[in-house]
Amino acid sequence: MSKLAEFRRAEQALKEQLALLEKLQGDSGLQREMEFEDKLKALMGEHGMDLAKVVAILNPQPAELEPAAPAVVKQRRARQVKLYVQPVTGKRIETKSANHALLKAWKAEFGADVVEGWRQA
Repeated sequence: MSKLAEFRRAEQALKEQLALLEKLQGDSGLQREMEFEDKLKALMGEHGMDLAKVVAILNPQPAELEPAAPAVVKQRRARQVKLYVQPVTGKRIETKSANHALLKAWKAEFGADVVEGWRQA
């Protein structure tokens, strides 16, 4: 895009923004809001209040909705190491979960009840 076209587009956007600004300045609703804001700021300064205090006064939160202190996070108990010894081969497995590949293979081959009988600890 040429510099001239970019300039023309920016100039047009500026004209549109200025027209909007003129329209808003003539709006009586905006004038009332600006007057209210000025009076509110003066009143807050007079009483030494900030906006957060004013909001808290005008819109109090019920006790159940107020953010409470962070809850204590309970840690899980560490899993215990389980020791399985295959009686025929003497092969040992130490695991904390049932997702051990060899343990799963043993349970598939011999049955879960039999393999649980091999558990040492």
